[in-house]
Amino acid sequence: MPRTDTDRSSALRLLPSVDQLLRHEGLRELPRSTLLRVVRAFVDELRQGVLDGSIDAAAMTRLCADRELVTTITDRCAAAAERRHRRVYNATGIVLHTGIGRAPLAPSAIAAVADAAGYAIVEVDPVTGVRDQRELAVRALLTELTGAGGALVVNNNAAATTLMLAALCAGAEVVISRGELVEIGGGFRVPDVMRRAGCTMVEVGATNKTHLRDYEQATTERTRAYLKVHPSNFRIEGFAGVPSVEELHRLAQARGLMVLDDLGSGLLWAEPLPGLADEPRVQTSLRDGAAVTCFSGDKLLGGPQAGILVGDEALVARCRAHPLYRALRCDKLTLAALEATLAIYRDGEPLREIPTLRMLAASPDELERRAAALTTRLREQGAETVPSQAFAGSGANPAKPLPSFATAIAGGDVECDRLRAARPVSVFARVAEGRVWLDARTLLTEDLDAVAAAVRAALPR
Repeated sequence: MPRTDTDRSSALRLLPSVDQLLRHEGLRELPRSTLLRVVRAFVDELRQGVLDGSIDAAAMTRLCADRELVTTITDRCAAAAERRHRRVYNATGIVLHTGIGRAPLAPSAIAAVADAAGYAIVEVDPVTGVRDQRELAVRALLTELTGAGGALVVNNNAAATTLMLAALCAGAEVVISRGELVEIGGGFRVPDVMRRAGCTMVEVGATNKTHLRDYEQATTERTRAYLKVHPSNFRIEGFAGVPSVEELHRLAQARGLMVLDDLGSGLLWAEPLPGLADEPRVQTSLRDGAAVTCFSGDKLLGGPQAGILVGDEALVARCRAHPLYRALRCDKLTLAALEATLAIYRDGEPLREIPTLRMLAASPDELERRAAALTTRLREQGAETVPSQAFAGSGANPAKPLPSFATAIAGGDVECDRLRAARPVSVFARVAEGRVWLDARTLLTEDLDAVAAAVRAALPR
C-alpha cells in the first residue's frame, strides 16, 4: 500500500480520467447518463483509495486492467439502472412481511392502480363536475361493510391513531392500560403519539394486568376517552388481562366518555382463519361500543398501505376537518387499490381473490401439495419437502405459528443472498436446520415455475 508521497504519486498517475473512461470502446453501448454517474463515482473511489492508503500502484493496475474495468463499470451501471421497488417472491413463510411490502394486492386492485395512474377521478363528481371529497367511494364501502356511521382514510395506521387523538382528545386526558403502551416498528411509541397529539396520557394498571376499576379510579373531569391499543408484535401470557372494548364502553357511557380502539392489523373478514381465532375483528370493535376504531389497510385487510378510521359519523367528520388530515390523506393510487380491495369483500370471494387471505386460509394438505410440487421442480437441487412453521406477520398473533410445509435445499446465508440477488425476480427465503427453506404458505401455485427457475439460475448444481 502507498506509504509515501512518491508511492501515492505513482498510483495516481495510473488513475484513468472520467473522459478517458467515457470514450472507452467497451463502454460505449452503455446509457450515457448512467455511465457518467457511475464513472465519476468510480474514479472518485479509486482516488480516495490511493489517498487513504488502501490502493497502491499494483492494485490500481489490476483494477484498471481492460477486462476488469469493463466488467466493473458494466455491472455498476446495471445496478444503478435497476429499480429498487421491484417484484420479489416471498418464500419466507411470513405472510405480511414488512420488509417486502406486507400484503400483496389482489389482481383487481393492481388493475385499478394501473387504470388510475393517468388522469383519474379523485375530487370531482363525474356527473355534475362539482368538486367533492376524495374518499367518497371507499367511505361508502367501509360503512357498508362495517356498519359504521362514518369512515376516513389516511396514509397509514400510525397517522390514523395520531389524527384520531389530535382531533378528538387534544387538551384532555386519555386513559390507557400500561400493558398497551407499545412500541412497534420504526420507533412508533404510543406515549410519544399521545403527547404529540396534544393529549395527557394517564396510564393505569400493571404491565400484565389491568382491571376495570383502574380506569374508573383514574377518571377525572378532564378525562375525554379510554384508549385501547392492539399489542401488535408482543404478547403477555399467563396471569394477564385487560378490560374488553365492551367493558370499557359500559364504563365510558356512564360517564359521558368514549372508547377509541387502535386495532392495528384490522381483520375485516368475519369467518374463522387458521391461527387468528383471537385476532380482534373491526366489526366486533364497533359492535362492542368503540366510538372510533382505526386499523391498517396493508395487513390482514389485504390491501394497500393506509390507515382507516371507522365509527361515529360526527366524530369521524371531526377527524376529517382537522388540519392534520390534509397532511395525512391518501393519493389516488392508494384510494383506487383500496376501493378495489373493499369491493371484493362486498361482491367477490375474498378467500380466493385476496392473496393475503388465500395464504392464511390454505389448509395443511394444500400446502403440502404445493411444497411437493416445488420439490419436484427442484429435484436436481436435492430438494426435500419438510414440515414448517409460518407466521401471519406484522403484529398479527406473533406468538402463534401457522403449520405449513417447505421445500428444503442445501445451503445457508450465502445461498439466501444469491436468491435475493436473482434476476429478473428475487426470491426471499430463510435458513432453518442448516438448509434453505422455501415455505409454501407464502408461495402461490401460479408462481412455482418462476420460483424454481430463479432457484436453479441462482444456485446451479
